Amino acid sequence: MSRPTLKEFKKKALSKKAVNDEYQSLAPAYALRKKLIALRQQAGLTQEQIAEVLHTKKSNISRLENANSVNSPKLSTIEQYANAVGYDIEIKFTPKRN
Repeated sequence: MSRPTLKEFKKKALSKKAVNDEYQSLAPAYALRKKLIALRQQAGLTQEQIAEVLHTKKSNISRLENANSVNSPKLSTIEQYANAVGYDIEIKFTPKRN
């Protein structure tokens, strides 16, 4: 018997309401961290370089970008990060899809 692919496993797991609800609740945090990494890379900066700009340690930048981090960044931290890579932030609220 062959092992399921990641795509098949994810589809099966997300068919369970509790798993899907948790997945959806974590989606914004994952999307934010993925965007932060992409913006830093587009700016041509390493974690060390952005840490220097923000007067912090590389480990703090790593933690900020880590999707598995238990800490949620402050809005001011995200603003400073965005500014360091040449962006402003815009917060958008959308109605929930039920």
